[in-house]
Amino acid sequence: MSILRGFLILVLFFLLGEALRLVFLVPISGGILGLMMLTLYFMATGGVGNAVASASQALISVLILLIMPGLTEIFFISGKFTGQWLAVSVSLLVGTFLSVVTTLVLLNVLARKLPSRSNTHE
Repeated sequence: MSILRGFLILVLFFLLGEALRLVFLVPISGGILGLMMLTLYFMATGGVGNAVASASQALISVLILLIMPGLTEIFFISGKFTGQWLAVSVSLLVGTFLSVVTTLVLLNVLARKLPSRSNTHE
């Protein structure tokens, strides 16, 4: 039941982000807006609950299924990229590289700010 509750919380924030995007005509993905609101919610409540953590772990195992439709779409709209494949390929590679580097740097900074768990058991 905990995973279901966590999944519903994640879906709720996604839907709230989509609603904000549609109401205010913001040129940002509803999923990104929802994640920003979810982050603020976690900051206000003091952390991620067990329900959301359980649901997130379950979703990570099927992450490739969430990414695949966007990658597949490129083949259906390939006619629009005639003569621009080098620019598209470079932008995809650079964008992927920058997102991975940004994530690693952010995780390292945040991991340094967390208290060490080894000291809590002494």
